[in-house]
Amino acid sequence: MQRVSTTVQNSSITIETGRPFPTDLVLLERKGLGHPDTLADHLAEELSRAYSRYTLDRFGAVLHHNFDKLALLGGSCEVRYGAGRMTAPVKVLVNGRAAYACGGEDIPVRELVEQAVTAFFHDRLPELVGHLDPVFNITSNPSPGAVVTDESGTDRSRWFAPRSVDDLRERHTLLANDTSLGTGWAPMAPFEQFAHALVNHLSGVSEFTRANPWCGSDVKLMGHFDGAKAEAILCVPQKSEHVPDRAAYLANKEEVLAECARFTEQHLPGIEITFLLNARDVPEKDELYLTYTGSSIESGDEGVVGRGNRVNGLITPLRPMNLEGASGKNPVYHVGKLYNLAATRLAQRLYDETGSYAEVHLVSATGQRLDQPWKVLVRLAAEDPEIEKVQAQVALALGGFPELTAELVHRGVRLS
Repeated sequence: MQRVSTTVQNSSITIETGRPFPTDLVLLERKGLGHPDTLADHLAEELSRAYSRYTLDRFGAVLHHNFDKLALLGGSCEVRYGAGRMTAPVKVLVNGRAAYACGGEDIPVRELVEQAVTAFFHDRLPELVGHLDPVFNITSNPSPGAVVTDESGTDRSRWFAPRSVDDLRERHTLLANDTSLGTGWAPMAPFEQFAHALVNHLSGVSEFTRANPWCGSDVKLMGHFDGAKAEAILCVPQKSEHVPDRAAYLANKEEVLAECARFTEQHLPGIEITFLLNARDVPEKDELYLTYTGSSIESGDEGVVGRGNRVNGLITPLRPMNLEGASGKNPVYHVGKLYNLAATRLAQRLYDETGSYAEVHLVSATGQRLDQPWKVLVRLAAEDPEIEKVQAQVALALGGFPELTAELVHRGVRLS
């Protein structure tokens, strides 16, 4: 193993080469599109995007905001064969901060949030529309450090109450909002790619879910692969209005297993996978994963930003990870979002460049330049890569934050 360290524009860059390849042992989890934690992540990101687009269109800049502490508190539901109904709403706790005005012009923050919440659930879980209870805790309090003196207010005191967009410090220099880190690696192992794709297939819009309206979206897969065979614990809910009796529920489970076998043969041929489906079912007692909406959020479960899939869409404890909740953060300068996405993409480019495993860690220092991380760690399995090309890829990634912001705001990049 070789190690090269250098400093480029105030960033300490360490590149390790000849690192051991990851073993073929895989342990992973993926939460589907209707899982409460995924719902919280994706809704927080929708709120950030809606606010960003409004302020960008109205004032020419993305004003300060963060919705990354959003939580969903499950409601109550009554489920019967062939029917179901909500008996208590799902609380949508919109926690965060946002500028409510700029230069004396009000911003309809509450209306933007309400519209985004309704549109999101209309698309994702339409049965919940009309059974949502938004709880607003959106302040415009400044961050710590705005010391009160006899002088006029500090710049920091105006972060969430700008007199104009000129009060936004990032209009002049992009600075990191926090001391945090982003982590990325590439490539995904074939079983990791398969698990990601299968959960999307069963929880999103696909030929299978269009043909089987009983298939709910709160899908979850826990998988293990030892290099020869794989095992998966899979949860797939069914929607009660389309399931007339216990026999139909059990027949639908067989359809899911058959679809998993077909999907495996198509996407991971030659690999034996054993599926354990809806392991908590007790059919003789009618204790089944039968839901009204297709998600456990209807009945007491909770969803919180940052508890679900990482930016690459998986939870992989045998791979490098961090605990940042990227969704809902400001797309202009929040390192918990930008560094994780940039590190993941940089690792993929380094894998493409070297043909071998690549791992990237970007570490910020709060208040310092966003494009000059405190530490950049690159770990490569390649024995003798061209260091200059590696450094060039790092420089390209660090110079790309404005484009990354535009992509997040306008093109709807899905995080997790």
